[in-house]
Amino acid sequence: MVHAYILIQTEVGKAASVAAAIAELPGVASSEDVTGPYDVIVRAEADNVDDLGQLVVANVQNVDGITRTLTCPVVHLPQ
Repeated sequence: MVHAYILIQTEVGKAASVAAAIAELPGVASSEDVTGPYDVIVRAEADNVDDLGQLVVANVQNVDGITRTLTCPVVHLPQ
């Protein structure tokens, strides 16, 4: 299983509706509107990197009001 954080910038005033729409997508574990340089942070999961890419490109980026996304896959570094 691959996990990632997707950082999203939205059009002004669209953060809440974008977060709500993304929360309904399969593969999305959580979606929250936040303050700072990004408007929404999503925790996503997929079986593999290809499926994660499909989730982002085919589903997340098609939500109305999104202007930019940054996908950050989670890595597990040895201690």
